[in-house]
Amino acid sequence: MQDRNFNSKQTDYELIDKALAGDQSAFEKLMKKYYNMIKNLINRMIQKSDDSEDLAQEAFIKAFNSLDKFDRQFAFSTWLFKIATNNCIDYLRKKKLNTFSIDKDFSSEDEDLRFEIADTESSPDRNLIEEQKKKIINEAIDKLPAKYKEVIILRHKTGMEYEEIAEKLDIPLGTVKAHIFRGRELLHKCLKDKLVNF
Repeated sequence: MQDRNFNSKQTDYELIDKALAGDQSAFEKLMKKYYNMIKNLINRMIQKSDDSEDLAQEAFIKAFNSLDKFDRQFAFSTWLFKIATNNCIDYLRKKKLNTFSIDKDFSSEDEDLRFEIADTESSPDRNLIEEQKKKIINEAIDKLPAKYKEVIILRHKTGMEYEEIAEKLDIPLGTVKAHIFRGRELLHKCLKDKLVNF
């Protein structure tokens, strides 16, 4: 059993080396190897399968973009699980913030405690900034190769599920996932410097 684990780690390291050297297919092999494990982990954490595909894709994109920082004293799967877990924690934190009800009574042993909500609408530039961000993102999507642009628009602008996109475009589900992954990766590279000041 130990030998098998060692061989699996060695295979992962070889694929990482190839991916760092520019071999796109090497990282896709790593993704195929661990995709179901990561998706199952995310499903257990967020208990909402609608978003698990997106969170799994995001975890692999983050791993791919940070591959040069991977510490080889750890197994690749351990590192990947940590990225996916942090992704889920961020997701759950945002969901909790978004769904917090201000209508519920807020009780505390400390009667002097007051619950205050920041006025996020007070900035007159807020709408302008949001519009500018949207414009930059839309321009980046427009510049994507057609096959990536199509799936990104269907997924993120119309909210279609992966299976629905596969059916609509008459392509395999695996191809849809691969195209969305690659499209997001290209968008991330294009937008990371442009949106840094927002």
